[in-house]
Amino acid sequence: MKILVINGPNINMLGIREKNIYGAETYADLTALLETTAKEHDVDLTLFQSNHEGAIVDTIQGAFFDGTEGIIINPAAYTHTSVAILDALKAVNLPTVEVHISDVSQREDFRQVSYAGKACVKTIMGKGFAGYQEAMLFLLAEYSKK
Repeated sequence: MKILVINGPNINMLGIREKNIYGAETYADLTALLETTAKEHDVDLTLFQSNHEGAIVDTIQGAFFDGTEGIIINPAAYTHTSVAILDALKAVNLPTVEVHISDVSQREDFRQVSYAGKACVKTIMGKGFAGYQEAMLFLLAEYSKK
């Protein structure tokens, strides 16, 4: 199965930013975990991180044309603001799992709204990096071509 993992703004700063919320593990640690998990489950994995909304939209749109079969997305701050990312996810209509490292349901009021989540088949939050692994295994179980 070909899976695209998209991470939004400031995810590249993991291990530096708000360690009390996101922990001390780095973005490099996250990508290594995802690559190992993908290899163990024969997943063709593409990783993408950007601080720019348009680049995320372009990457989602590109997934429609490159054979991607599922998306895992942590839109980060764009979760709560981006109709453009929502529209891109709806346009490509690929099974998508929304992941958040922290439990956004227990955070500030403005974080209670997820635009991207409206186009996702599942949301996983508050499980740290393990949430990404859970998302990958979910896509494999529910959407891989057998």
